[in-house]
Amino acid sequence: MGGSCTNLREFVWLVNKRVQPLWDGNPKGLSGPFRGGALLDSLADHLNFTYTMVRVTENILEPQPQRKQRGLFNYLFDKQCDLLVTGVAATSERLRVVDLTVPWTYECYAFLIPVQEQIANIFAAIKPFQWPVWLALLISIICVITCLNLLHQEDQLKRPSAVRRAGNYYFYVLGNLLSQGSACTSKRLAVRLVAGVWTLAAFVFVQAYTSILFTYVMAPINPPLINSVYDVIENSDINLLYRKGSTLNVLVSDPEATGIFLKLQNKVKTSNSPQCNLISECINMITPESTNVFANARSFQLDAIRENFEQTGKCGLELARDCFMGIPVTLALPKHSPYTDAVNLGVLHLQESGIVEHWSSWFPSMPGQCERQTKSGHVTRKTEHSLSLKNLTSAFIVLFVGLGFSLFVFGCEILNAICHRHQFLFDDK
Repeated sequence: MGGSCTNLREFVWLVNKRVQPLWDGNPKGLSGPFRGGALLDSLADHLNFTYTMVRVTENILEPQPQRKQRGLFNYLFDKQCDLLVTGVAATSERLRVVDLTVPWTYECYAFLIPVQEQIANIFAAIKPFQWPVWLALLISIICVITCLNLLHQEDQLKRPSAVRRAGNYYFYVLGNLLSQGSACTSKRLAVRLVAGVWTLAAFVFVQAYTSILFTYVMAPINPPLINSVYDVIENSDINLLYRKGSTLNVLVSDPEATGIFLKLQNKVKTSNSPQCNLISECINMITPESTNVFANARSFQLDAIRENFEQTGKCGLELARDCFMGIPVTLALPKHSPYTDAVNLGVLHLQESGIVEHWSSWFPSMPGQCERQTKSGHVTRKTEHSLSLKNLTSAFIVLFVGLGFSLFVFGCEILNAICHRHQFLFDDK
């Protein structure tokens, strides 16, 4: 989907980049026809007309008289072209000045974000439970150990000859929690009830922890900068970029904006986010170290990802998970154009044939390294099958902390033994 004006006179072949086109393209930074070219060629075959492309230098639809800036609609006003092939979203203001066709495709606004650097998954071992759960688990361990020790002390008072097993209860409680198992040798019913309840509770804790731990270990170690438009609104560090003259710019700049557009309007005012005139300018601001996000039609964003990969050889850009604004895409003609009804019929015929949806598999052709699986408008990452060291960082941290603590206790025991030995020798003298 790109922007161009068309005169329905002389035929020129233009489909897509897979076929060498006769179209020289717009100036650098301006979008050219992609799916729009295929649509126009199909309409020409169906309605039996010829056309030529008009090279444009504007990047906005509506003219800006206060800035003395022309827009693409000026080509229709001045009768320089008969059909504007670009992503024209239908608004009441545009319907008053031009003819809009029935929607030929549907787009959504997506956020283009930089791919984040990989980080070590340090806290994966504690993420399965929230801190209140960890606190409740610690209190439960203390309570169970205390109950077992009190019952054992009561047993010793009644039977002084009873063997002291206080240390065994610590190993029993912690051993069940660590899935190591431990025997409860007491035959008292009260002790066995407490031990049985703890065994059941420990089983639930362990199963819940291990099942959720797997999810956190397998989670991406380079989480996206944002997931949805709500992250843009709520995070003060995020800078929102959009092209001047775009549909989003029109909606956000509206003094009577409401809902999410009012929130985005306030976001732009408070953050002083830099805006851009060309799509290429916005894309150049999406760098790995920045917190800039660029909102634009999803088709253009996929083009940007592909072109970035072709230039750099790696996937430096990606899409946020959620789209946030669905827009019907139409074609524009001069007001009261004699071609409006015919173009509408041709678009409806193409929609019914399913060819427009088929084009979605053609445009754009994404490189395999940057491939995304798209379902119900959500873009998910392609995950690797093997785990890296950064995925399991938390496990090694727990291991080394445990070993360090064990060495510390071992050192304390050696010092204690040396002190006792010196004390014993001193007493002998």
